Amino acid sequence: MMNLAQAVSKAVGRVRKAAEPAQSLRHVSSGSAHPIVSLRLLAILVASLVFAALCAPIATAQLTAKLMPETVTAFERYEKHVEDLMKKRHDGALSYLWLDENQKLRNRALRGEIPVEQLDEGATVPGGLIHNWIAGMFVPDATIEQVVAVFQDYANYPDIYPEAIRAKLESRDGDVFNIYQRLLKKKVLTVVLDTWHEAQYTKLDDKRYIITSKATKIQEVQNAGESDETLLPEGEDGGYLWRMNLYWRLEQEDDGVFAECHSLSLSRDIPRGVGWIVKPFVRSMPRESLEKSLQATRLAVMNAK
Repeated sequence: MMNLAQAVSKAVGRVRKAAEPAQSLRHVSSGSAHPIVSLRLLAILVASLVFAALCAPIATAQLTAKLMPETVTAFERYEKHVEDLMKKRHDGALSYLWLDENQKLRNRALRGEIPVEQLDEGATVPGGLIHNWIAGMFVPDATIEQVVAVFQDYANYPDIYPEAIRAKLESRDGDVFNIYQRLLKKKVLTVVLDTWHEAQYTKLDDKRYIITSKATKIQEVQNAGESDETLLPEGEDGGYLWRMNLYWRLEQEDDGVFAECHSLSLSRDIPRGVGWIVKPFVRSMPRESLEKSLQATRLAVMNAK
C-alpha cells in the first residue's frame, strides 16, 4: 500500500513531467519565461515544499533509534569472541600481527601503504550492525616509545586526529587512562558525539606493546556549539555509534615499528525508507575513521622525531 510520502512524491513527478513540454514556450528574443511555464514551475516548487514538509516527520522518526538490551547482549557476545582470538595472538597461538599472515600486505605496509580489511561484513545483530575492521602500517625509523607517546598525548588530539574536536585526560591509574573526546563524524550526515574511553596500556615484552581502548559512554550532541546544545540520552539518538573498541598492537623492528589497529564498533541497523541517508554513514565511516587514525598517528610520530 502506498504511503503518504510516496503518493506526494508520485504527484510531484507528474507535475514535473507535465511541465516538460512547456519548456519550449520560452520567448527566445527576451529570454523570459512563458506564463504557462512560470505557473507550472511554481506548481512544482509548491508540491516539492509540501512533499518535504510531509516527509520530514517520517524521516525524523526513522532516523531516531533506541539501543535495546538484546542488541547490547549480542554485541558483548561477539566482542568476547573477538577478544578470545586476540588473546591467542598475544599468547603465540596465532601470529601476533595480522600483517604477518599475508606477506603481500606486510610488503604494502613497508612501502608506506595502509592495508585495511573488513573481517566480518556488516554482522547483523537484533536492532544493530557490528563493524569489524583491521588496518596496519609501518612507521619507519620510529620506536614503540615514540608511538605510545603520541597515543598518550591526549590534550593535543584535536591537532593530531581529524575527527577530534576536544580531548582531555580525565584520570590515570598506572597504565589505565580515562579520556574524554568530542568527535565530529561527517559522511552525508554530520554527527557530533561526546565520548568517554578507558585505555589500558600493556607492555608484553621489549618489542611488543598492546593498547585496548573502549568507549564507556557515548552521547550524541544535538545542535553542537549552539546556545541550545543538548546531549541526547545515551542509546536514544541517531544510533550512528553505540559502542567503539580499538585494539592496537605494536611491534618493534630494527628500522621502525609495525602498528595495527583492530576496530570493533556497533551502530543501528539500516532503516527502511531513509537508508540512502544512513547507509553511507554507518557502512563506510568505520573504515574511513580507522584509516584516518593510522595516517594521523604515523604523521604525528614522524613529525615529533
